[in-house]
Amino acid sequence: MTPASIELTREVPAVLVPSGQSTLVAQGTKVTIVQSLGGSHTVITAQGMMVRIDGRDADALGMEPEKAPEASAAPAATPDELREHITQALRKVYDPEIPVNVVELGLVYGCHVDTLAEGGYKVVVDMTLTAPGCGMGDVLRRDALKRIQEQPGVKEAEVKIVLDPPWDKSKMSDAARLQLGMF
Repeated sequence: MTPASIELTREVPAVLVPSGQSTLVAQGTKVTIVQSLGGSHTVITAQGMMVRIDGRDADALGMEPEKAPEASAAPAATPDELREHITQALRKVYDPEIPVNVVELGLVYGCHVDTLAEGGYKVVVDMTLTAPGCGMGDVLRRDALKRIQEQPGVKEAEVKIVLDPPWDKSKMSDAARLQLGMF
């Protein structure tokens, strides 16, 4: 079944895939959604341009915009608990070209949680890219940072893009390899 073409109801900010450059897509542009995951939508225009539209702009696609996350009852009680919450939150971050989250792709190399003297936590996540020159790296970094900052108790957060060791398919989970047909 061929996905239906949708006409944008308003001008919408977007990110060109794979370059990562910001652009505006005009009202009335016909697009086809190729991926809607993690609160963003990857579309291809009738002219063949692939762009990522943020979930808060989903109304331009005739969809419900992404809502701000509801605050959970209380912050994590321990750094280990927070690390687990962050891992789950990072499962909502997707490369716009690959329908697998960054955790299952093996792009998250580490999550360091420190307790701050004044209360709360400082979180530093080391993350890599599938290719060193990936133009979407900053987009993925910002998405990951947003998901981390949404966690109760996080007072400081940083996502570092690291390229050593280089990513390869062996870092993917079995589920990701199976989903992508890479067994």
